[in-house]
Amino acid sequence: MELLVVLLVVVALVVLTTGGAAVHSVQQYQRGVVLRFGRLLPTVREPGLRVIVPFVDRMTKVPVQTTVLDVPSQNAITRDNVTIGVDAVVYFKVTDPVRAVVNVDDYLRATSQVAQTSMRSVIGRADLDTLLADREQINAELRAVIDAPTEDWGVSIDRVEIKDIALPEGMRRSMSRQAEAERDRRARVISAEGELEASEKLTQASERMSSAPGALQLRLLQTVTDVASDKNSTLVMPLPVELLRFLERGAGGSAGTTPAPAASHTDEELAEITRAALTPPEVTHQR
Repeated sequence: MELLVVLLVVVALVVLTTGGAAVHSVQQYQRGVVLRFGRLLPTVREPGLRVIVPFVDRMTKVPVQTTVLDVPSQNAITRDNVTIGVDAVVYFKVTDPVRAVVNVDDYLRATSQVAQTSMRSVIGRADLDTLLADREQINAELRAVIDAPTEDWGVSIDRVEIKDIALPEGMRRSMSRQAEAERDRRARVISAEGELEASEKLTQASERMSSAPGALQLRLLQTVTDVASDKNSTLVMPLPVELLRFLERGAGGSAGTTPAPAASHTDEELAEITRAALTPPEVTHQR
């Protein structure tokens, strides 16, 4: 009787062990690849409970969800001989579980190595300005270069993104000086354009005032009014010597001398003397 109980216990243990080896659970994000005596079975096991022949079949579960691969920083030299450090991230997934198991030993490590070597190769063909300004082009080229060898492994590259570009300290200072010089150039150009526009407006205003002497007189009076608003101010109004001589000759002519003003000054000279007399005065402040 005791022997029978022992046999039953042994049989139960064998059944449990065999059943555990025969029944496998394949998750929704996995696919099962079965090898029987080392030969590949054509059917890929879908998600769910799957039964295989124990101790004969060997199942390898391959995840088919998107995998994020962090590519470590790579020191590379650009086409314009600048040493930089670049790190990136690769998004890929397994599209053919059979080739991922049969054609490559470890598809994850193989994809990582291909990404590192491809990144150094692509950076070596690009300029520093292209790497900094046109990330989309570099990412697309990296994706195409990495996807070429991994296609035979049943791996599809979805995206490749460059995360950071580490520049040498000297290059950073040079780029900072370049940006500062560019900003200074823009500021000077804007200032020069403002002065040009202001000079054009002043020229138009002077031309209009020269055609109307009364406008010059009104402008002079406005300037005097603005200066007179300060109580502690001294207003100095210089008079040209030509105007004084003109007035002196005019006074001499009215006293009975020869009428010299009309003979000694033409109309243009009188207009010039009048404009000089109406020139805004200099203002000095005395406290």
